[in-house]
Amino acid sequence: MRRPGQGIPHAGLAKHVVPGIADPLKAVTGYVRKTLVITELEARKLRHDPIELITRAIQPTLWLLVFGQVLSRTRAIPTGSLGYINFMAPGILAQSVLFIAIFFGIAMIWERDLGVVHKLLATPTPRTALVLGKALSAGLRALSQVVVVYLLALVLGVKINWNLLALVGVLGVVILGAAFFSSLSLIIACVVKTRERFMGIGQVLTMPLFFASNAIYPISIMPGWLQLMAHINPLTYEVDALRALMVIGGTSVFGVGADVGILLAATMILVIIGGSMYPNIAI
Repeated sequence: MRRPGQGIPHAGLAKHVVPGIADPLKAVTGYVRKTLVITELEARKLRHDPIELITRAIQPTLWLLVFGQVLSRTRAIPTGSLGYINFMAPGILAQSVLFIAIFFGIAMIWERDLGVVHKLLATPTPRTALVLGKALSAGLRALSQVVVVYLLALVLGVKINWNLLALVGVLGVVILGAAFFSSLSLIIACVVKTRERFMGIGQVLTMPLFFASNAIYPISIMPGWLQLMAHINPLTYEVDALRALMVIGGTSVFGVGADVGILLAATMILVIIGGSMYPNIAI
């Protein structure tokens, strides 16, 4: 017969341990939930402006149909066993993602003028969750470019890799690339705070990022100083991963795992920086 203090020996201990375990889990799930709410709110804006998806399709169309077709005939750029259009298609997809994401910060300036930023700052949502949610929504917007570039690639005879894992990998890399560049855009918006300055800086950044990457020519044919810039350019790693995943015969110079790891680490750093700077946009 058990005495009053006996029984399940660790029952009292469990009452103290389980809440301690549950608290971090609750914090993580709460953070994820708040991030996804911001993502959903941003994604809903596409319903009010579907024309944006159509206009965004013009640029990759011009690059692939005009620039790509001309250079593929000249055979001036060595691309190994890949035809030039096959080599270029992943680069144009990455470029389209860049052009969408790099101007994402201007929406924050509009939101500040409308008082939306002040309302978000008044909520208990972590600042990094606000930044990450907006970054993920930029990734969702960029997925439309995947459809556009894949359709163009089919028309032009690009040898698309239809393996399911490869397709999922392409979507993941596109979202990650968009998240990085939209976070960078948000930080720029927090610094310049005006639409005019932001547009000027955005236009200055896009072309150097694009041309100082492996999007339309391999790094090996670049001069030494440009190779150095290409190696520190995040767009290079996005293109490298997309080329290995998107087209049959495409290979990664750095390794897809390294590409994704670099983009992920860089994005996390920018989200943290953006979270600390987010309140500055309201000043």
